[in-house]
Amino acid sequence: MKRLITDRVLLLVALLVILVVWMSVLGANGYLVAPYDVDYLLSSLESFVPLCLLGLAELVVIVSGRGGIDLSVGAMVSLVGMVFGFTVGFWHWPVWLAIIGALLAGAILGAVNGFLVAWLGVPALIATLATYYAFSSLALVSNNNAPISTQPIQDLHSLTTTVGQVPLQVFTFLLPCAVLAWLLANRTNYGRRLYAIGTNEAAARFAGLPVVSIRFRAYVLSGLLSAVVAVITVAQFASARPDAGTVGNGMALPAITIAILGGTAITGGIGRVGGVLIASLFVVWLNAGILLAFEDSRGSQYQLLALGAVLVISALLNRVTLTRRE
Repeated sequence: MKRLITDRVLLLVALLVILVVWMSVLGANGYLVAPYDVDYLLSSLESFVPLCLLGLAELVVIVSGRGGIDLSVGAMVSLVGMVFGFTVGFWHWPVWLAIIGALLAGAILGAVNGFLVAWLGVPALIATLATYYAFSSLALVSNNNAPISTQPIQDLHSLTTTVGQVPLQVFTFLLPCAVLAWLLANRTNYGRRLYAIGTNEAAARFAGLPVVSIRFRAYVLSGLLSAVVAVITVAQFASARPDAGTVGNGMALPAITIAILGGTAITGGIGRVGGVLIASLFVVWLNAGILLAFEDSRGSQYQLLALGAVLVISALLNRVTLTRRE
């Protein structure tokens, strides 16, 4: 029991199994509007991919410490998506070159956040909230608040077909990014330094670590991952939408919730890629089950309630974990 409480990945796996079994039983007994079966769970992985990637983006910046957070990830998805839409839909760049352009745009936007937070010392909450507004506005005015859905953009939908019943982007985008993130966090000097400055910035400075540069690069990485999500979102919708990452409640808050649920300590220095992956799957399949519990649109409203409850519970679990480690 002690290990179950302190090992976030193990706890999330147990909760995921309980969720799937419970929802499956409800579906089999007619309490849901449709079966909660394997086909339905696999189809819901379309929303799992972007949320998981943004959860990894939040992991990187939160681990960097000093109140690290990125509220602008959804706005970056919108703005980079429009950049990608222009390059493919209007300027007719080759897709591979347009993807490189999108990644470069994401890195630049992330660098803006990194400059404000790491170099100027603006609190991350304020800096990324400001850039959220700025990037969202630029996305909206870039094409007069109109989506880009020309034929070349529509042809991009082939990037998000299925392999069997699993969305293709799980293999082409998510798995490579997750592996690279794991290697970065666990097998590189930069990863060790990132966790070090998040754990104790003063000690890291005394050890001669370039704290500002390390934190700056964390926000650049967040921008890069947001750019990958922008490409996926444009391909999924077959349209570059100026509000793709900010419509409704946006992508940032679910991504932050997933990072915290995955065991990332808001104080910095603690977080695991595996925890973010399992937490993303748990949130997506929980939302999918809630939708089946109601015949009308109330399901989407209760999703917000569930997301808030998950955030509070995850914060409490993080506190318990940190207390036991002390």
